[in-house]
Amino acid sequence: MSRQLISSGSEFESKIAYSRAVVDSDLMSGFGTTGYDYKTMTISESVTEQLDQCLKNIKQVLEYAGIDLSGIFRRRYILPNKADFKPSWPVFQKHLG
Repeated sequence: MSRQLISSGSEFESKIAYSRAVVDSDLMSGFGTTGYDYKTMTISESVTEQLDQCLKNIKQVLEYAGIDLSGIFRRRYILPNKADFKPSWPVFQKHLG
């Protein structure tokens, strides 16, 4: 497989020149995915709702590349408030469990 750039169609990608993900051979890297809902062009105030949407966004990109969530081998979470991590566990379980 040759290198493939995957876009979510977000205006942010075209304005600051990045791709949601890059597939090269049998590896895929995703970049800067947030809980922004591109269908409604909104982001929830709730951290758990943002996480749920973030994982939906990741799933959509992976499916476009022919991969599913079980193919994830590395994750990095950035939560400004560590108190938000434990309430997020059910969302992680829902999508990744």
